[in-house]
Amino acid sequence: MKPTLLILAAGMASRYGSMKQTEGFGPDGETIMDYSIYSAIKAGFGKVVFIIRKDFEDNFKAAFWSKLKGKIAVDYVFQERNSFVNEAYLPASRTKPWGTGHAMLCAKDTVKEPFAVINADDFYGQDAFNKAADFLLHKCTQKVNAIIGYKLANTLSEHGTVSRGVCEVDANNMLTNIKERTKIYKKESTIIYEENDAFTQLPNATNVSMNFWCFHPSIFNLANILFKEFPENNFENLKSEFFIPIIADHFIKEFEGQIEVIGTTSQWFGVTYKEDAEGVRASLNKLIANGEYPPALW
Repeated sequence: MKPTLLILAAGMASRYGSMKQTEGFGPDGETIMDYSIYSAIKAGFGKVVFIIRKDFEDNFKAAFWSKLKGKIAVDYVFQERNSFVNEAYLPASRTKPWGTGHAMLCAKDTVKEPFAVINADDFYGQDAFNKAADFLLHKCTQKVNAIIGYKLANTLSEHGTVSRGVCEVDANNMLTNIKERTKIYKKESTIIYEENDAFTQLPNATNVSMNFWCFHPSIFNLANILFKEFPENNFENLKSEFFIPIIADHFIKEFEGQIEVIGTTSQWFGVTYKEDAEGVRASLNKLIANGEYPPALW
């Protein structure tokens, strides 16, 4: 069975200032998602599922339906703030959903095969998709999942802070710990993350997850169990988010699972801020000039 690509695209793009998920960056108006889907098809994925907000549906179908028809199966899942949430623990003043782990959980009834999860606004590269597809087809089990690993220094923005899943890896390349750090930036020649008014330096070669995960569908059961208590436990914290690393951490420590960290030679780049856009276009043009992608994908 071919693996599925799950694309997290329900975010409001608050830092970027517009709906960056459907902005064109390629020479023929391609979005970053177009490049991810093109690479996924080439690697052997059989289906793409977009996680979006219901009010994004028309935009997404207009952007992707015609060009993907006949190339890969397509489905849509909606992430809303009340999805999988007991209404008694849903603050009236909370305006946004509950983060990446919650977004993934929303696909529980749609995805039944091994799958990869990626962000809509990150460029991951062909090698990353090839390695993800190989893992999902040949190594993924209920006890063994994976992430595609990138070096922290290669994933920063020059225009503001970023959020990264900071990984600790053992001698066998298995993940031992992952923590979401939400305010990472470069200060002169060092990389810093801030948390609770404390400043901690991170090595440039720190392994980080760019939210490119490879999961067996049984992970949805764990996500569901963990999320049931999350809204109640975080009722007063309107900015709390249920991140995928929370699920991964429990999978390793409480369920004795393994998550392989798969390194990639692919170049990563993304658009956290509007100022990142020109750098993304330049990077895509360079890849096209080198023959890694055609000038027009579709």
